[in-house]
Amino acid sequence: MGKKYDVTALGELLIDFTSNGESAQGNPLFEANPGGAPCNALAMLNRLGKKTNFIGKVGEDQFGRTLRDTLRELGIGTENLMLDKDVHTTLALVHTFPDGDRDFSFYRKPGADMMLRADEVQEEQVAESRIFHFGTLSLTDQPVRDATIQALEYAKKHGVTVTFDPNLRPPLWDDLEEAKEQIWFGLSQCQAVKMSEEELEFITGETDFDRGVAAVRERYDIPLICITMGKGGSRAYYKELVVSREGFIQEHTIETTGAGDTFCACMINYVLDHGLADVTEESLKEMLTFANAAASLVTTRKGALRVMPTREEVEALIKERS
Repeated sequence: MGKKYDVTALGELLIDFTSNGESAQGNPLFEANPGGAPCNALAMLNRLGKKTNFIGKVGEDQFGRTLRDTLRELGIGTENLMLDKDVHTTLALVHTFPDGDRDFSFYRKPGADMMLRADEVQEEQVAESRIFHFGTLSLTDQPVRDATIQALEYAKKHGVTVTFDPNLRPPLWDDLEEAKEQIWFGLSQCQAVKMSEEELEFITGETDFDRGVAAVRERYDIPLICITMGKGGSRAYYKELVVSREGFIQEHTIETTGAGDTFCACMINYVLDHGLADVTEESLKEMLTFANAAASLVTTRKGALRVMPTREEVEALIKERS
């Protein structure tokens, strides 16, 4: 009998205020985009035809209600999305540079996403999922750290595959050594991980990808490790296989918000469709090509959650560039 959800994710759901020009008075304008890495990934998975679900907490305020309604509109399950009466929805100001890269300012001391408690995580939500996905923003503070650990215990109990995206945001950590420790904890729990090249160097001290991945594997035998390099493309490590694919450079890149989450969703989608046994070099190439193309399309759009590309759009871009 099949499970109710393909993927359940736990973590932050917030408002990304992204740069949107200037007012008539010359003041910077920001657009309120629904965001948060776990739900960005779920939105892309929904685009690819998967059934998704979210565990988290927002404020019982206008932003929180907007986020809840957005998830429902996109078809993401909200049975375990809690609303906090006392703490406001987390906000992030995303300052975009001319090359599309970003700098973040967070309003999260505390934010509602941090307030999810272990006893609020519904076991059946995790048990009824093929994959459980998480990142490190739910490991920065209590009580949400314990909630994440509880969900991971449920995943292990029910044989649910675990995927992980470190999604390092230094401003949210009081101590970067603690961030490093929590990323290693995340790696100890997962069967597939998406890391940026910066995150790999952060935890291993290695600038060489092969040596960095070897350092991770010395501690934890993770079947699938994907490394993203921005415009430089991506690389996948599976057992003895190492596969690299070039990125899809876009002339019309606006910002890179959601690109990594989109890539991560494509990796998760691959695991759902193919599993983690007997993965071939050819299938890894297909996975990376699709993920790179999808991520590049998101960089041409403002925000992420509402604007994920369709499979047809991704395949059209791949065909156009082949």
